Amino acid sequence: MRCSQCDRRDLQPGFVEDSGEGSRGYARWIEGALERGVFGGAKRLGKPRWIIDAYRCTHCSHLEFFARPPE
Repeated sequence: MRCSQCDRRDLQPGFVEDSGEGSRGYARWIEGALERGVFGGAKRLGKPRWIIDAYRCTHCSHLEFFARPPE
């Protein structure tokens, strides 16, 4: 993999933390535009939640994100 910002190959793996109420500690990607429910939360019932793999370039600190299907 290469950084899409500076074209270097020095990408360090990591993850994006989600510390919100009811979270599992990591962020997920959900297809479609954000729709809010009655109480202001995101509507996500029945939508697959993809895990986000994050990489940081050690040269320019740019972040690259890739979504992978739920296990």
